[in-house]
Amino acid sequence: MFGLDLTIFLMAVGVTVFASIVKGAVGFAMPMIMISGLASFLPAEQALAALILPTLATNLAQALRQGWRAAVATALEYRRLLITLCITIVFAAQLVPVMPQTVMLLTLGLPIVAFALTQLAGWQFRFHATKRVRAEVTTGLVGGFFGGISGVWGPPTIALLISLDVEKQENVRVQGVVYMIGSAMLLAAHLGSGVASGTTLPLSAALTLPAMAGLYAGFAIQDRLDARRFRHWTLVVLAITGLNLIRRALAL
Repeated sequence: MFGLDLTIFLMAVGVTVFASIVKGAVGFAMPMIMISGLASFLPAEQALAALILPTLATNLAQALRQGWRAAVATALEYRRLLITLCITIVFAAQLVPVMPQTVMLLTLGLPIVAFALTQLAGWQFRFHATKRVRAEVTTGLVGGFFGGISGVWGPPTIALLISLDVEKQENVRVQGVVYMIGSAMLLAAHLGSGVASGTTLPLSAALTLPAMAGLYAGFAIQDRLDARRFRHWTLVVLAITGLNLIRRALAL
């Protein structure tokens, strides 16, 4: 199925459902879980291609949950971040086809482990909120670089929103808009790089429906969870899967 053994395909579906439930429940971490989980048993490029359409669909749902007018207003307010992010994604994506597997696995694993461990330790990087233009551009550059390579640009975005003291509802909407536009650019960039192709996108399309089901399951259970404990164990899973990517890189 899609060039994969049935067991591997079902594992990919399981990773996708778990990642999208987490996204629905806490608003982030889907690409990190998907890339670290899928790259544990798929080639890194194939894992990256597989997450593109599910993340685009779920980010669209998250961004528009409060209506398209709110989403448009958010996009205009954070235009500097979005423009920088999109341009950087396009350039970074072109590195993927020429990047050695070892380097790519380390590039995926190290930031995920660093993010998870610092969050578990209670440390959160902050920008100087008084220098918002610089903070948005820096977020776009850092997020776009790692986003183009791995599909992950959540951590710097979250750091920016925390630095700006954005309230919870707006925080979730801003993340949705940034991730949605970034995901669309990621798809376009990797259609150009060749990572997203007629060979790899069918699997990505097949994972979209399980992703949407998981997302709405996450929405449904959002208020019933002990959010702090759920987030804690999500970070533990991220740290373990990130360490596994590093182990694979060192083994190569």
